[in-house]
Formats: sequence, C-alpha cells, structure tokens
Amino acid sequence: MNETVEMVLRLVLAAVLGGLIGAEREYRGKVAGTRTHLLVALGAALMMLVSRYGFGGQGDPSRVAAQIVSGIGFIGAGAIMVQRHYVLGLTTAAGLWVVAGIGMACGGGLWPLAVAATIFALIGLELFRFIVKQVRLTNVNVTFAAEKPSDIPRILSRLRDSGFHVFNYKVESVSTSGGYRIVASMREKRKGDSKLALIRIFNFEDGVSLKSIE
Repeated sequence: MNETVEMVLRLVLAAVLGGLIGAEREYRGKVAGTRTHLLVALGAALMMLVSRYGFGGQGDPSRVAAQIVSGIGFIGAGAIMVQRHYVLGLTTAAGLWVVAGIGMACGGGLWPLAVAATIFALIGLELFRFIVKQVRLTNVNVTFAAEKPSDIPRILSRLRDSGFHVFNYKVESVSTSGGYRIVASMREKRKGDSKLALIRIFNFEDGVSLKSIE
C-alpha cells in the first residue's frame, strides 16, 4: 500500500473511532461531543504521523506522544465543572484522554489496539451506566436547620437508619438565630419518593427543620 494512502487511512480510522466515543457523549448531553472527540483523536494521530514520518524521518514519536498526553490535560480540565458538592465532567475529561490515546495508536499504526480501546471505552461507558441504573442510586442534597449541636448527629443517624448514605455534610453557624445550618449530601437506593421520605423524617424530629431538597 502506498505510504501516503496508509497514513490517510490512519487519520480516517482515528477520526471514526474518536467520533464514535464522542457520539455517545453527545447523546448523553455532555459538554464535549462528537466534534470535540473526533478532533482530539484526529489531532493526536496527525501529530504522531508528523513526528514519525516528517523531518526526514528524524523525528522522535515518543517525545511527541508524551507531549500529547500532557497537553490533553488542558482540554480535559475545560470539561470539568464544580457545582456545589459535586464535580461534573470527569468522565468526559477521561474520555478525551482515552480518545487522545486512540488517536496516537492509530497514528502509530497500532489500529487493533485503537479499535479494542474504542470498544472497551464504549462498553465501559454504557455497561456501567446500565448497572448504576439497575441499582437505582440517586444523589440528594438536603439543607436543614438545627437548634443545638446535639441535634445534628441525631438527625444524621436517623437519615442513615432510613436508608440514606450521608457521604458529606457541612455545618455553618447562624449568628442571627444562634442555630446551625447544615447541608448534607446523601445517596439513596430509590424505593419510592425520596423527597416525601425526607419530609416525613424531618416532620417527626424536634429541634430541626427542613429548608430545601435538591
């Protein structure tokens, strides 16, 4: 096969494989979609090809590969957002990192590895989403007020006994009322209406009052 044709085919394969992962991300409504993943894979493959076959064949692909791995971090960081107690976009950022590796594999002529990595990435994204959906876990943020410090561990214990896993909470002192404001992040295996269950819990607890559920 003509060397130029082979290099073009490597670029095409990188674009297709990167686009497949990007399509899954776009379907899920994520920040980085088909075009972003396609361009990352295509760019990584192109840089590998240029470093290997350009400059009279005197380039060092390993150095370029190291720079691609470092450089993709800037793009991945742009996909990560922090909202309240949650970090969003980590999966998309990791996907961009994997897509860069897929592009590098295509550019280096390791197309079986590139195809296998794409398949594994898609399986991982969809399979674990399905597993989590079957387990039916949901995250809930609850803000409530407490009159005394001793009320806080009591209500947290009640929440845990009711099936809520409290994995993070923040306590703030309210100077105007002398009480406390607590924001608790919880995870629950959904068996019914989470909001209704929380309202019932707080209705039967003295010294605490429910402010919001998100």
